[in-house]
Amino acid sequence: MPRLVAPPPGSRIGSRLAGADFADAWAVSAAEPGLSALGQFLKAVRATPAWVEACMRLRNRVVRWFGLKDLGGLSDLDPQRPLQDYRPGDRVGIFTLLENHPDEVLLGDRDRHLEVVLSVHTTGVGAATQTGPAVVTITTVVHVHNWLGRLYMLPVAPMHRRIAPAVLRALG
Repeated sequence: MPRLVAPPPGSRIGSRLAGADFADAWAVSAAEPGLSALGQFLKAVRATPAWVEACMRLRNRVVRWFGLKDLGGLSDLDPQRPLQDYRPGDRVGIFTLLENHPDEVLLGDRDRHLEVVLSVHTTGVGAATQTGPAVVTITTVVHVHNWLGRLYMLPVAPMHRRIAPAVLRALG
């Protein structure tokens, strides 16, 4: 079961927390500890609940009126694309791949209203840790640039607190 936690100490997302307008982190024990951080992310978004995709479709329709971009669906991935073919700069669902390391992947999206960076951090990649099972932590950091970004975050922040653990459940 996903649980609200602090961002993992020493994670690459840590440097992006300063001045954040929104940040949270959710963790779950990994059912497949052998997957890399990107592998964990792909597994999670491929199993995105239908209600989350419906929320994304609604979001995309509404935000067009305010000049924000249509991101598509969270699980909009090429199912045939091998994991090793993803490179920084590639789109991965609604995000752009920023950094890809075996233990942590950073994905993000930026426009004139806000910047979102998502970290998928793994401990015990390939095996259980010394103190317990492998853990996957998803940390989201948002920096708002203007009033429209603030307005956007009013409904998004509480919805994110429901969506993040719902998507993360696929990994446990």
